[in-house]
Amino acid sequence: MAQINMLSVVTMYFVLLFALTVHECAHALAAEYCGDSTARFMGRISLNPLAHIDPIGTVLIPLVMMFTGARFLIGWAKPVMVNPRNFRN
Repeated sequence: MAQINMLSVVTMYFVLLFALTVHECAHALAAEYCGDSTARFMGRISLNPLAHIDPIGTVLIPLVMMFTGARFLIGWAKPVMVNPRNFRN
């Protein structure tokens, strides 16, 4: 088993956290642009990672994959809720 570089793990984790946060914020902004303000009411139009963290997909799975030396990395954040009835035509 290869030795784990902690600096590499920390860097990869923060890059993943940043990417997931920007991705989910973009979903919320797209829904807002289309007329649905559900994401705004839920506080999801934010670049604060705490608004988007899913305990399993954002913390547990990525860290386990990093520490076990997986060749790829997956993760997810809390999905942005939308109400299609609020969309404009």
